[in-house]
Amino acid sequence: MSNLVTIKDIARALNISVSTVSRALRDAHDVSLETKSKVEAMATALHYKPNFNAMGLANGKSHNIGIVLPFITNYYFSTVITGIQEAAYNNGYNIVLYVTNDSPERELAIINNLSIANLDGLLISTCCKTGDHLQHLLRNKIPIVFFDRVIEKVETSKVVQDDYNGAFLATSHLVEQGYTKIAHIAGPRNLPLTEKRLTGYLDALKKHCLPIREEWIIASGFSQECGESDAMELLQLAKNMKPNAIFAVNDRKAVGASITLKKQGITIGKEIGIIGFTNDPISCLVSPSISTVAEPAFDIGFISCELLLKHITKKQTPCQEIILPAELIVRESTQRA
Repeated sequence: MSNLVTIKDIARALNISVSTVSRALRDAHDVSLETKSKVEAMATALHYKPNFNAMGLANGKSHNIGIVLPFITNYYFSTVITGIQEAAYNNGYNIVLYVTNDSPERELAIINNLSIANLDGLLISTCCKTGDHLQHLLRNKIPIVFFDRVIEKVETSKVVQDDYNGAFLATSHLVEQGYTKIAHIAGPRNLPLTEKRLTGYLDALKKHCLPIREEWIIASGFSQECGESDAMELLQLAKNMKPNAIFAVNDRKAVGASITLKKQGITIGKEIGIIGFTNDPISCLVSPSISTVAEPAFDIGFISCELLLKHITKKQTPCQEIILPAELIVRESTQRA
């Protein structure tokens, strides 16, 4: 026999009607503060847990939110998920993860096969360049919030780190350390994240009147392996064209670049400086430790989820773009002494 506490048990304990308990738990305006306090206290005493399945049938809500993201195995996205979980669970929502492995084709398949009836909203960090695959969700009034990797032309809320100023900080730091030939190993082109970090890098070079060379800018994936191959491509340039510093789009690529440099017998910092972007724990575990720009990953997850919940509960909430500041962290890889 089930021992699950229901609102009938609360009503019986307080000798009030079931409808009054229901309205009190929903914070209805026609229930007094005194009654609400008694109901909440009794609900706590009886260890009452809302039945979201029943509530969903009554109000058309599933209390599930979907998360579409490229990876769950790296530090940044696992920390974002932690932030999302905290906000979701605090508000009585469950999360459903969908992982694209950074494949636009897989993202398209996931979105096309989503069960709209089982999701109240969607958080997405995209690997696609256009938002055409999301239009049927928007037409069906499914709230969507982008985080980290966004599609700017899609009219939804977005939560991101300050990619432009973070890249500007990183490149300016290299200049201040005395590096004058600075390369950039970028992410895939046409992603807003990639383009903003590229623009921050270029603007910092312009401000300090340093050369910008096309062969010093290499766009590829976000993985450590891409960082290794990008760095090798830079080392194969003519001697007078080789850079003396590398700004990597993320820490994984910075680590890959450092592996290549060490294999070639190059002293990191003294001969070629390296700086990344993320503050992945691996950046301070490798030797030499890698300077970076820290991203507020937990906050991005928490804030994006809270914003999605606003869109779910208040349909008229206007779209917002929230940009969180980045922070420069200096380590051994940019020390020339």
